[in-house]
Amino acid sequence: MTSGGPKTDSRWLALIVLCAGMLMIVLDQTIVNVALPAIEEDLKFGQAGLAWVVNAYLIAYGGLLLLAGRLGDLIGHKKVFLIGLGVFTVASLLCGVSFSSEMLIISRFVQGAGGALATSVTLGMVVTMFPKPDEQRRAIGIFSFVAAAGASIGLLLGGVLTDAMSWHWIFFVNIPIGIVAAIAAVRLVPSSVGLGLREGADVLGALLIVAAVMLGVYTIVKAEHYGFGSVQTLGLGAVALALLVGFVVRQRTAAKPLLPLRVFRSRNVTGANLVQISMVAGMFGLFFLGTLYMQLVLAYSPLEIGLAFMPVAGAIAVFSVSLSARLNSRFGERNMLIVGLLFMLAGMVVFTQVPVDGSYLPDILPAVAPLGIGLGLSFPALMTLAMSGASHDEAGLASGLVNTTAQVGGALGLAVLATTSTSYTSSLVASGVGRLEALTSGFHLAFWISAGLVAVALGLAVFVLRQVVVARDDAAPVLVH
Repeated sequence: MTSGGPKTDSRWLALIVLCAGMLMIVLDQTIVNVALPAIEEDLKFGQAGLAWVVNAYLIAYGGLLLLAGRLGDLIGHKKVFLIGLGVFTVASLLCGVSFSSEMLIISRFVQGAGGALATSVTLGMVVTMFPKPDEQRRAIGIFSFVAAAGASIGLLLGGVLTDAMSWHWIFFVNIPIGIVAAIAAVRLVPSSVGLGLREGADVLGALLIVAAVMLGVYTIVKAEHYGFGSVQTLGLGAVALALLVGFVVRQRTAAKPLLPLRVFRSRNVTGANLVQISMVAGMFGLFFLGTLYMQLVLAYSPLEIGLAFMPVAGAIAVFSVSLSARLNSRFGERNMLIVGLLFMLAGMVVFTQVPVDGSYLPDILPAVAPLGIGLGLSFPALMTLAMSGASHDEAGLASGLVNTTAQVGGALGLAVLATTSTSYTSSLVASGVGRLEALTSGFHLAFWISAGLVAVALGLAVFVLRQVVVARDDAAPVLVH
């Protein structure tokens, strides 16, 4: 029983503030893609350099998420969130005023670092703010809508801003949002007392994990250019793996480990993160290549591409915000995750059949609609399962881990699918197949791989995850063993 309306209202207002900050950062991961041609022309990027507008952000963001989440546990989640918002907002200003390619790439790296600080602790703050299962399910549903639908909204917003104004405004738009969100967060988001840096002051461990993840993401994103079997890819991958092994060994022996390995004893924490790697790899790669299919084969404009994906955001809103809490409460998170993955798989299979002369209503809408339903069902359930084994003192760590596996999965999926699609398309063109037919066939192959990755996630959900069961309304979720 709550003590009164104002307290409850303030928590939900705080959730809106956290989601506003999260949305700003999630949007930035796709809003830039639409503006890349304009950026290339204005700042005289080379083709190789242009990729670093995206890669610099991904490497900083993915590399710092886990460390940032643990830092939130140690010095306070709200403090880390506000620092991240500040860094992200200032970096957005620098991106917007960039007058050279070097300045933009450096600013994007700083922007990624700020984004990692802010988003790494957000889910942990949501879970601790709403400990009661029914409220927590509703809050995670809203959070999941922002996390999952932000990519689709970013495509639309990027097209609108780039067409109507200029590429500079895809960064300038973050400034008022960041300022308002920070001011509101100071007033509305509850503060938490961290464990203290002495509880996790493992400097060597921090250096090892940041270096391992950053190098791993770099290796993945560059594998598209060098090839997965190249000496550079295999060598850098081996170094990244060695750094990761060194980090694990360090955590086993450190008196105050940065990442207590006991968190992985939870079958649901480990399983949910494995599901997320595979699921996001398939989803992110499909969205990216689906965008290229519409642009290169169907000749859609940036705005038309954004509008084409809007049913995804609409379906996610309906299912994650309005229905997920009731469905998860009635049928269980594990079961709803399985249903959601089946919907996603169905949408991806439909995408494998899109023709060269495709049109929206008969060909694309039947593919994107099931994807939206699947994401709306999957993400809230997956977030609950991933956080179910984390204690209050490790909420930031679990939150950072969830975000890290999402980034690694997205980078891996994009690299694998883009490389496979490009290679197959090139081989078809060399054999005399027309350009549009070759492109479409290359996309088909990538979409089948996306479906395969989601099928792997489905298998993990069925055979690894356990159902979260609530003993009573005021209890935290517990696991069935």
